[in-house]
Amino acid sequence: MATPMTPTQIVSQLKKWGIPYEEYKDWKTHNRNHKGSWGPVNGFMVHHTGSDSKDQRAMLYNGYADLPGPLCHFGLAQDGTVHLIGWGRANHAGAGDPDVLNAVIAEKAIPKHNESTVDFNSRFYGVEIWYSGSHEMTEAQYSTLLKLSAAVLDFHGWSEGSVIGHGESGSPGKWDPGFKSGQMMNMNSVRKDVGGVLRDKASTPSKPAPAPTKPKPVSYETYPGAAYFKKAPKSSLVERMGKRLKAEGCSAYQVGPGPQWTEADRKSYRKWQLKLGYRGTDADGWPGKASWDKLKVPMA
Repeated sequence: MATPMTPTQIVSQLKKWGIPYEEYKDWKTHNRNHKGSWGPVNGFMVHHTGSDSKDQRAMLYNGYADLPGPLCHFGLAQDGTVHLIGWGRANHAGAGDPDVLNAVIAEKAIPKHNESTVDFNSRFYGVEIWYSGSHEMTEAQYSTLLKLSAAVLDFHGWSEGSVIGHGESGSPGKWDPGFKSGQMMNMNSVRKDVGGVLRDKASTPSKPAPAPTKPKPVSYETYPGAAYFKKAPKSSLVERMGKRLKAEGCSAYQVGPGPQWTEADRKSYRKWQLKLGYRGTDADGWPGKASWDKLKVPMA
């Protein structure tokens, strides 16, 4: 059990983990604390909104007539930006199974639920991901979800065992976060990915601050679009991309890379997508804008 973070502490965690965020209205004091306790907190719960709308801040902030807002602490947009919606008790989790709560506290395997008798709104941080759940979330959303989960876990000293999906909680009829209609994602895989992000951060050594120097300007190639690569181009851009993939330890090349786009380029790029935390169709080896921008292919 833990005391919830303060608004200042959560902003510090977002900055520490390099998470893009925006603050919405008076989120720091927007809550349902007059209806019950906020904390002690035990974990981090993942939801989908059930909508693919591009801006869902007002809905999450205000809620509905029979379910007043805030409906979460974090809203996660399609571009990977976290929107801070409320802080304190929020109407996101409802009632859940005590056996599930005990498993989260012990950071053990989540059991099958058969009752909804415990107030989970007081015990979990909640993120609402802006998508319907009838398809996979975007690459950027999944990458940020892993970092956001890790930021919360890192503050409290929790492991990935403290992350659950709403569909695991015991709230009747819930199946979020989904990947197709009525089917929840494999949360064990999600927890494994979160654990990987946590361990990667922990194993990165701190580097001493270098002597201040005037940086040389570097220009990078803008994203040419997936269609460009699907035409199997032959250009220096493909070769420079391949060299960057090798530098990132994402090589599937037997020889090269060379200027001609080949299956080895696609397999190498898939390794890069997996390294960033993308999964499923978001890790198919065809460059997307978010992963391309992070690769930083230098201009010729």
